[in-house]
Amino acid sequence: MSGNVEEESINFHGLKLDRFQIEAIHSIENNHSVVVSAATGTGKTLIADYVIDKYLKVGKRIIYTAPIKALSNQKYNDFRHQYEDDKVGILTGDVTINSEAPLLIMTTEIYRNMLLSFDPSVDELAYVIFDEIHYLGDIERGTVWEESVIFSKAHTRFLCLSATIPNAKQFANWVSYIKKHPVDVVVEKKRAVPLHHMFYDTELGFKTIAEIEEHKQLDKYPKYHKEFKNKKRQFEELRSIKKLSHIELLKELEAGEKLPCIYFCFSRQLTQDKAESLKRARNYLDAQESAEVGKVVRAKLEATDKSVLTLQTTRLLRECLSNGIGFHHAGLLPALKDIVETLFSKGLIKVLFATETFAVGINMPAKTVCFDSLEKFDGINFRYLNSKEYFQLAGRAGRRGIDEQGFAISVVERSMMDIQKVRNITESDSEPLQSQFQLSINTVLNLIHSHTEEQQQIILRSSFFSYQKVGKSGTSKIITSFEKKRAKLIRENYIAKALNGLELTEKGLFAMRIYTQEILVTEAFCTDITKSLTNLEILIIIGRLVYEDKRSIKFKTEQKQISNTVLKKISKNKTLNKYFRDNPSFFLESFLKEWYEGCEFLDLMNYTNMSEGDIVRYIRQILDLLQQIQHATINEELRAKTREIQNKIDRDVVAVRF
Repeated sequence: MSGNVEEESINFHGLKLDRFQIEAIHSIENNHSVVVSAATGTGKTLIADYVIDKYLKVGKRIIYTAPIKALSNQKYNDFRHQYEDDKVGILTGDVTINSEAPLLIMTTEIYRNMLLSFDPSVDELAYVIFDEIHYLGDIERGTVWEESVIFSKAHTRFLCLSATIPNAKQFANWVSYIKKHPVDVVVEKKRAVPLHHMFYDTELGFKTIAEIEEHKQLDKYPKYHKEFKNKKRQFEELRSIKKLSHIELLKELEAGEKLPCIYFCFSRQLTQDKAESLKRARNYLDAQESAEVGKVVRAKLEATDKSVLTLQTTRLLRECLSNGIGFHHAGLLPALKDIVETLFSKGLIKVLFATETFAVGINMPAKTVCFDSLEKFDGINFRYLNSKEYFQLAGRAGRRGIDEQGFAISVVERSMMDIQKVRNITESDSEPLQSQFQLSINTVLNLIHSHTEEQQQIILRSSFFSYQKVGKSGTSKIITSFEKKRAKLIRENYIAKALNGLELTEKGLFAMRIYTQEILVTEAFCTDITKSLTNLEILIIIGRLVYEDKRSIKFKTEQKQISNTVLKKISKNKTLNKYFRDNPSFFLESFLKEWYEGCEFLDLMNYTNMSEGDIVRYIRQILDLLQQIQHATINEELRAKTREIQNKIDRDVVAVRF
């Protein structure tokens, strides 16, 4: 890049850059880290492109981290088309392609694991691009983002991309404090396309929130309102009307030229049900568009496993797509999601029913975004979205260079809605970034193995949690947690006392390379039990350890023999025995055995009501853990067995294709 950033940036990738993009580029040119806090759809990705272009030209390495594997895969495909194939690689745990490439795409977990294992790939790393850095506030996974910053090399710089972060300056100050280099904050509050927030009452239709509040009061205290006597008949008539459906809403959007629309539902089944009912009511495509859809679908399906063609989901999706209607959720097979994304990007889907996963990083805006509800089930309770969740989805409304304004429309039932909460959610993205730091067994083992006691204390005091809780015992909580975990690991023979302090035992060295269920995996595969395990028994154990229990998911249980044998073999190990008695594996046995022995994917689906996409995800989680065990073990026989299992189960629809 030339020295004159202002002049060159005007024509970067043929686009004139906005003020905040130019600011970020100045920081990059000054070798600073940058936190970019900007509304969805403002053009943050172009800053990442600038970093990649700049450092590829001088032969430096860049890592691009994404919050989910699906986004990593998408970015890998995008960058492969943008740069030469040998310049781009991907690492997602279960998939490794061109790992020596100067531009590596990976999940944030993989980057963190590379840092802890002192992978040489990070030695010459110039820049890390953290896409969706606000995931640092995620309860389950936020620690990974924090540790990725903490353990990064001193010479590495960061580009942190996020939707609006109210406390971006605090976050940047923390990074600067622990990494000892300047971190600039670039904020862009103005959207490229203005966003108009609207509400659709299921009885009254389009209303402002003030109008809905007025009607809500009339419903609640009718006799105290002077106007009520005059409006009584009108309200009684309204109450007798059948509630307006998504079809009426979409008719109004079409009449008002507000399509295309992404219609968010917080249920996978709802996306399909609503798409199917709309398909019966409306066809949005002309003959030429319909022919183009057919051409794309046929070409995509020809390249995938033939069993996909006969799935009920595939048939329904094809019928909907031929009418310009689609659905998209995590339960779909990757091949079907790819078809939907391709057609949507071509403008051949006018209404797309989607779950919130569609909004994670995927740059596919529409003129309008609808919310089927502002409440969702979070796995424990039904709750309102927070403002960050709302704006992450609403931000998909408004296409730069196409629309003068975008529309975010929330479907509400005024009798049930909390007016003040809805106002708080939709008026501004006000959720600050809060640390969710939790020490894992893996981190404790790696700290003890690779750092002196003094270094351990410095690292433990370096968390964003400690920075935010300064004066509130934040650091002491982390140190107490570390000491408790360390004591437990000493008791269980993962850590031993040595002349110069503490050192890891064989079990400890194994466990520090395992990133899920560290203790259970180690007890199963780094003890005497390992020698007696067959391939199927290994598969059953791993399958149980990675399986996430859900009440709604059922399996056909035809066999228990292997599971019973496993119970006998692990019975003398207290840790494993307790786990597998409390969490039996027999319900998974037939399912896993059939796939291992070569059954067709369609036949496998007869053993569970799990959706196709979830089946693929589950088997790929097994593959990921098999890969971890191969890297962790020094037992060549176990390594050979895990490779045999991989070869048996990584096939057909489950295999990742690019």
